[in-house]
Amino acid sequence: MSGCLDHMNCPDFETITERRNLVSSVSAGALFFIGWWIMIDAAATTTFEPAYHTPGVISSLAVFMVNAVSNAQVPGVAFDGLLLLFGGLIAASWILFGAYVVPAVSEPWPGVAIFLQNALIFFSAIVFKFGRAEETW
Repeated sequence: MSGCLDHMNCPDFETITERRNLVSSVSAGALFFIGWWIMIDAAATTTFEPAYHTPGVISSLAVFMVNAVSNAQVPGVAFDGLLLLFGGLIAASWILFGAYVVPAVSEPWPGVAIFLQNALIFFSAIVFKFGRAEETW
């Protein structure tokens, strides 16, 4: 039993660090896609207020604001987008608790979907902004 892992090879982490931009871009895109897919599923299967889409739309616009300009060129623009991302996440949690948890609604899935959408969009923006290595020209 002591020799069962003797012939196992560890993965080469050098290739992952060489492809840092690719890995962070693909993972951020996957998080963004999964967030919107969860919201589309909730909108297709249940009915809820159309205004509940607002935090997701604002968070999606904030992703573009955060990543449109590098930090070296205009450092203040990224922070405005991060504030919008935090605001979308706070609004989503307010919708979750204010409309679905406190009144004890029998079907809380739309509120959970709204929160998951905004949380995944927030994490995708963070991964895309800080996961990539900025190249100097």
